[in-house]
Amino acid sequence: MDPMISLGQKNTLAEYMILSGADNRPPMLDKDLYDSWKSRMELYMQNREHGRMILESVENGPLIWPTVEDNGVIRTKKYAELSAAEKIQADCDMKATNIIL
Repeated sequence: MDPMISLGQKNTLAEYMILSGADNRPPMLDKDLYDSWKSRMELYMQNREHGRMILESVENGPLIWPTVEDNGVIRTKKYAELSAAEKIQADCDMKATNIIL
């Protein structure tokens, strides 16, 4: 439990989530506890499957989808056309976005 949060005071929703130890969803941002939130978000992301890739997606931005030429027209590859590694990265980008939202 965060030493700054006491049970006797009126608490914000974010503080209640911290107190309740919500580990099945990312911690909510409380502007007064940004450093703590950032550390918790990083740990939450790293604890997920492909956690390092999810965190890198947040830090470096999402995958730039490759293009392919099809009948003289350049288009973005469809998900089914991505390599296995690209599919994992695309999935991690989606997870990163969902975690932050």
